[in-house]
Amino acid sequence: MLALSSEVIKQINAHVEAAYPEEGAGFLIGVEGEVKEILSLPNAREDEARHNRFLITPEDYLKAELKADSLGLSLIGVFHSHPDCPNVPSEYDREWAQPFFSYIITRVDEGKAVNSRSWRLVEDRSKYEEEEIKIS
Repeated sequence: MLALSSEVIKQINAHVEAAYPEEGAGFLIGVEGEVKEILSLPNAREDEARHNRFLITPEDYLKAELKADSLGLSLIGVFHSHPDCPNVPSEYDREWAQPFFSYIITRVDEGKAVNSRSWRLVEDRSKYEEEEIKIS
């Protein structure tokens, strides 16, 4: 289970709605199983691929690690959006994922966040398993 506040989900929704029709993304910062903060990121993908792909640069990753460290927290996952398509992980998502992270995918239809689901990659990297999201 992944716990987060209604304020955090509002921040995620605001970022992915602003990114629409491109994918929006960022990091989840917290303690195991509980998101305390997010770090929204610009989509570093080339222009023609941003509608269905996102890219987090090494500099983005370092920035997120430093922010988490400054808060006494850890990077626990990534969030991103799927504009106008189901919020299930793609094969591309699986290839780039890490087994110890939670992955929130928010479906955004016509510029409005519809719903979010969270996924974890199994240790052998063969598939995702959905994890429950608890919003407080």
